[in-house]
Parts: sequence; C-alpha cells; structure tokens
Amino acid sequence: MHTLSSASKPHTNVAFEWALLALLATCWGASYTFIKIGVATIPPVTLIAARTLIAGLLLLAVLRMRGVKLPKEPAMWWRFALQACLNSVLPFTLIAWAERSVDAGLATILNSTSPIFIFLLGLGLGGSERPTLRRLFGVGAGLAGICLIVGFEALNGLGHSLLAQLGLVAAAVCYGCAAMFGRVFKGLDPMVPAAGSLLSGTAMLLPASLVIDRPWTLAPSAASMMAVLALAVLSTALAFTIYFRLIKTLGPMSTAAQAYLRVPIGVMIGVVFLGEAPAPTAWAGLAFIMAGVIAMTMPARRA
Repeated sequence: MHTLSSASKPHTNVAFEWALLALLATCWGASYTFIKIGVATIPPVTLIAARTLIAGLLLLAVLRMRGVKLPKEPAMWWRFALQACLNSVLPFTLIAWAERSVDAGLATILNSTSPIFIFLLGLGLGGSERPTLRRLFGVGAGLAGICLIVGFEALNGLGHSLLAQLGLVAAAVCYGCAAMFGRVFKGLDPMVPAAGSLLSGTAMLLPASLVIDRPWTLAPSAASMMAVLALAVLSTALAFTIYFRLIKTLGPMSTAAQAYLRVPIGVMIGVVFLGEAPAPTAWAGLAFIMAGVIAMTMPARRA
C-alpha cells in the first residue's frame, strides 16, 4: 500500500523530481489558458464534463494497468461523489464560467489562494497546527492580494466581472474543503480517489450537459477541441499522475510548492499566448498572494 509518509521515501534523483514539480506546476498553470480557449465555443458545463470524462477514463486505464481495482462499497462511492463536488464539479465549472469574462492570468492568481482557505478551514475546525506569526502573515498577505485584485473593480461598479472573480475565489474555497475532506481516503491508493471522484463527477456533469447545453447542437472550433483534450490529458490525468508520484518522493510539503509555482507560470502563459495584460493592481495582488502562499506552505525549518 502506498503511503504519504516522508519517512520511507525511496532513494531518487532529486533534480529529476524537482523537474517533475516544475512540470506539474506548468500543467496546472496552463489549465487556465486551455479553459479560456475551450469556453470560446464550448459551454462551461460541457467543457468540464468532457474534461472529467476523458481524465477519469485515462486514470481508470492506468489503474487497470497497475492491477488496482476501484472499491465497490456504496459508502465509498458516496464519498467519491462528495469529493467530486468539492474538487472538480463545482470548482471546474466555476472556473470555466468565470473565464468567459476574466483573463486566464487573473484566474490563475485568484485560484492560487486555495492554501489560504485550507489554513483558515483548519483553524475553524480546530486544526492542530499553532497559528505562527509567519502563517498569520501569510493569511493577511493573501487576503490583501484578493482585495487588490477584486476590490478596485467593485468600487468601479463592474458587477459582472466582480461576480466572475468571486466565482474563482469560491472555487479556491472548494479546493480547500476538498483537501480537508480528502483525509477520509488516507488508507487508499492515492490514485483510487482521484479516478473515483473524476468518474463520479462525470456522472453528475454529463446529464447536466445533455440537458443544459444539448452538445449535439454545438459547433466547437478545432482550437476548443484541442484545448479540451490538452486540459484532460495534461492538466488533469498527467498532472494527477505526477502529483501522486511526488507525494511519495518529495513529500507533501515540497509538493505543495506547486501552489505558488503555477501562479507566475499561468500568468506568463496568458500574457505570451493570449496577449493578456493584467492591470497594475493585479500584479500588486500577485505579489501579495505569492508572499502569502509561500509563507503558509514553506516548511517550518529548512533542510
């Protein structure tokens, strides 16, 4: 059985593992650009249904090749369904909907705040970690960054864009709740809840797509179709596979570095490939959020 403990990490090439960490951050940072291209001609619900379906089937195939079977207990599948709501159905759909009016780089910045909400939820649920000054600084800096990015548009009365940006923050809250709830899968092979939750999410999203979007009436562009495929294969299936490997080799704390590594990567992808130009306040918010997430995720003691 796989373990998340760093005490039994196998001997490995550290440089190669950190290269994988950068690749993971790139896969997840690029997902916002893939979504931006995809929703141009594919409605959000159908886009995310296709993403979860393709990624779930790919992970299922990987599990089959490894000889690992999904559990059959109904109680476990109810847990997969709840995890799917928190980790894919709600946040994926919110992000896809929001990116119809929010630049991919800005979406990356706002959605990178999930570690902040994980910390806040831990405090609210009586977490065991003491609220050190460094972590409290991280919370304050992260929330200040959100205010810098969202607050000025709220003052200017741009309500539609504000709602989309708040949707991205709500997606980050969902990710925080998913991380807290994900502890119930501690005894399982880590790829099992990943595949189970994605397949459960597909079971919810596919009927919704058929009713809401009637996908047979759509005429998606070739660019949107390629974006969906890249989103499913690279930003979901491949990213999940790399993530579970890094949990074993680098450990959970170092793997969490992708939460802030993907921020500048995602912003630069949006700038280079989509011609986006974030406002000066967005860059200031990025600096605050980067400082906040780093302060909250870096180890207490350096090796």
